[in-house]
Amino acid sequence: MTGEAEWTPPGVETKRANAARVYDYWLGGTHNYLADQDVARAIAAVEPTAPLIGRANRAFIGRAVRFLAANGVRQFLDIGSGIPTQGNVHEVAQQADPAARVAYVDIDPVAAAHSKALLNGNQNAAIIQADLRDPEHILGHADTRRLIDPGQPTGLLLVSILHFIADTEDPWHIVATLRDALAPGSYLVISHGTNEDQPSVADAVEKVYNRSVAMNLHLRSHQDILRFFDGFGVVDPGLVYIPQWRPEPGDDLPEHPSRYGNLVGVGRKA
Repeated sequence: MTGEAEWTPPGVETKRANAARVYDYWLGGTHNYLADQDVARAIAAVEPTAPLIGRANRAFIGRAVRFLAANGVRQFLDIGSGIPTQGNVHEVAQQADPAARVAYVDIDPVAAAHSKALLNGNQNAAIIQADLRDPEHILGHADTRRLIDPGQPTGLLLVSILHFIADTEDPWHIVATLRDALAPGSYLVISHGTNEDQPSVADAVEKVYNRSVAMNLHLRSHQDILRFFDGFGVVDPGLVYIPQWRPEPGDDLPEHPSRYGNLVGVGRKA
């Protein structure tokens, strides 16, 4: 890619695809490499709706953040935030309240570098380069402590991130650790790839992804995804496919929402 040396942080592996950069390519971003583009195209050959799923996920984030803001949430912890694009959490949240605070977290150095550049001068938002597998580090980070008041409701976003954590790493315990640090009235927002309804397509996508991307993909059933909401009351309409979650006026609802491959939901901590 032209000029990529100018924006590539030192030490970044550019020959192997990365989940955040594949996603960036599907969203029409420019901070991805040939390896990411090749994998994105290979997945789209197996599942042509893959780029649409990326855009639908982004739209879901906007709807979810607006819902949380309308219910009084003024601080957000977005883990697995990815490379900045249009409709970032702080942009949506700060439209509702300019004082809203957002702590972004991502493991990818490219995502972290470009988030830092985007957030320059915004005192109410910051990016932390960290791994979801170490929730204690995230919770104890200086920027998390500065932006997130543990005594106030928080919007915890885990969008398209939990399916990169293997069962053997117990992602349910990771979410429970984060949940226990949240005040009552906090919300959990999840989008997670599923292998239900289209198992053969899901299996093919998983194989292509895991052959080429640094982080393996672990698609799960509706029941296993719902387990992440233990300790939360799932709000209407429950755990559903992306287009089915509180569509806005004028949204086109697809005839087969299961083609969108990700189950999404929002839960409230009592």
